[in-house]
Amino acid sequence: MSRVGKQPISIPDGVKVSYKDRRIEVKGPKGSLSRVIHEDVDLTVEKGVVRVVKTGNGKKTAALQGLTRTLVANMVRGVTQGFERALEIVGVGYRVDLKSNVLTFALGYSHPVVYTLPEGISASVDKGKVVLSGIDKELLGATAATIRGFRKPEPYKGKGIRYVEEHIRRKVGKTGAK
Repeated sequence: MSRVGKQPISIPDGVKVSYKDRRIEVKGPKGSLSRVIHEDVDLTVEKGVVRVVKTGNGKKTAALQGLTRTLVANMVRGVTQGFERALEIVGVGYRVDLKSNVLTFALGYSHPVVYTLPEGISASVDKGKVVLSGIDKELLGATAATIRGFRKPEPYKGKGIRYVEEHIRRKVGKTGAK
């Protein structure tokens, strides 16, 4: 049984939720999001509350109920508060510049890495720190993972792009010959 999936999702003031033909649409002060719901679960939109209901039995259905509840809750939170993900760039000569919606990275390669932010994601840059923000948590995470993939942090000196809260396990380098 999914304990997460059984919990109701409260709808704050200023948020409008509509569900029709397996598509949920959430509109709020920061924007609107929509998503198609899997056929093994169903939604009921009541006064101020959204509930996820299983249409079958089994482990897969219970897992989908919890997943769907979390996705809808993230949609509601996204259109009201939004999400942020911070990355830091560590390394001598590593830097990033932002012009409109294009990030240009200098990461020790022979060429700069140019990345255009997807629609709905905005960024701010401050001294080796990039803060991405948006209303869609899934798109935000994918964008942050793509940027991190340009130069993953290495375990010896810790150089690269990493999440602010990420801890890199450091390795000991070679010892000199004696």
